[in-house]
Amino acid sequence: MLDKAPRIKQTVKSKMKGHVNVRMASEAMLELVTLLFLNNLAQEARTKAFEEKSTIIRAHHVKAVAKKVLKSARG
Repeated sequence: MLDKAPRIKQTVKSKMKGHVNVRMASEAMLELVTLLFLNNLAQEARTKAFEEKSTIIRAHHVKAVAKKVLKSARG
């Protein structure tokens, strides 16, 4: 488990082509959206694990629900 959340600003800048100016408020909003997405993914994976009568969330539970969560996150 990570001690602190990863910095999204560097990831966004590395993915974008050209000069991108990411301000502090935008960076905070990106981090909040990312944390909400990860929280939703974890909840869905937990539900999938309970459906399979498992008390531990494993990688295959996350992979099973990742497509559904990504689709719902896009809108």
